[in-house]
Amino acid sequence: MNDLYYKRDDCRLCGSVDLDLAVPLAPIPIATPNFSIPDDDRDSPFFREAVPLDLYLCRDCGHLQVLHVANPEVQYGNYVYTTSLSLGLADHFQAYADTVLAARSPASDSLVVEFGSNDGTLLKCFKEKGMRVVGVDPARAIAEQATRSGIETLNAFFSLDIARQIRENHGPAGIIIANNVIANIDDMVPVALGVKELMAPDGVFVFETQYGADVIKDKLLDTVYHEHLSYFNVRPLAAFFERHGMQVIDVEHIETKGGSIRVTVQHSGGPDTVSAVATEALEEEDNDGLNSLGCYQGFSDEVEALRSRLNAIADEQRGAGRTLGGYGMSVGTTTLLAQFGLTEKIDFLFDDDPDKESALSGPGYDIPVFGSEAVYEKNPGAIIVFAWRYAEPIMAKHERYLKDGGVFIIPLPEVTIKKA
Repeated sequence: MNDLYYKRDDCRLCGSVDLDLAVPLAPIPIATPNFSIPDDDRDSPFFREAVPLDLYLCRDCGHLQVLHVANPEVQYGNYVYTTSLSLGLADHFQAYADTVLAARSPASDSLVVEFGSNDGTLLKCFKEKGMRVVGVDPARAIAEQATRSGIETLNAFFSLDIARQIRENHGPAGIIIANNVIANIDDMVPVALGVKELMAPDGVFVFETQYGADVIKDKLLDTVYHEHLSYFNVRPLAAFFERHGMQVIDVEHIETKGGSIRVTVQHSGGPDTVSAVATEALEEEDNDGLNSLGCYQGFSDEVEALRSRLNAIADEQRGAGRTLGGYGMSVGTTTLLAQFGLTEKIDFLFDDDPDKESALSGPGYDIPVFGSEAVYEKNPGAIIVFAWRYAEPIMAKHERYLKDGGVFIIPLPEVTIKKA
């Protein structure tokens, strides 16, 4: 492995080398607004080298994945994104904890372990209900912050050794949780071994992750970047856990991240039966052809059509002597700029967060970032809303821009033009 990334040549779920290029995508930098680079050297390869982002499909198990893996020590050791700052996520976690506890009815003082626990927002919900909690997270500063706030957090990547350490010090876990993290893990085998070791005989492993089927069906292109190495569907996951002495017993389709699944796993032969919903999910995936290349070709064609439409709009604006802005400075913006071929056509970005960096840097570009009030100072001919899920509140906040003749362009799931 070099300091930047490495490329694996086998499926991270089943180990097969029978992999096909399913969705060719434009390369993007490893560095994103989600983590900081030591010394913040904007000329380092982390910002300036374009790393392949192509999606590959395993012919044997049907898993969709990125094979070019960023150096995890740099990426997660310097992570700065915290869940408590994500709009609506704290409320989601409270409801999630209530749901899991109601379904499992654990004894008071049972152990709940979360890996990828970030600042402990979710574990706090369980602790408030009387559970003992332990977090595991590789981000040094965030793990220390969580521990200071009362959520014991081990600064580490979850593994068999860490699972044994927790079990020795705290006993087996009745509930193990992982939210929006397993898609970020390259080597899944240590995770499975750790879960198997730590989980009590009647315990469960419950995790949420982006649903690969939704990424393809709903064109959730802004969720594809090097942090997200896997785009999980139920069938490949079920086969993976079965190989490690566990079974998927329930699947719930949820709305977070534009489309996710909450999966419940127990030891093989555990106390619960497989739900009808889990069985139906397998059948639906098979019917949709998610383990064959055909549906992914359709996704690629749709992305190319969006790219052509947005470039036509950008060229029209620039040809008329008008500037072109973008709204939202995030990892999703990094992806969309590259996939839509707009890195040299966006003049500046706006963002509501006053603490954002002053520029979004990448291979061959440094796009200035301004606060949202600068919309009126810069007065671009059009603004592409890269934070497209929040397009309605953004446009409501900037009605004056529309009344003054401005145009908002919403790029996903279809290109939509909004005028006064």
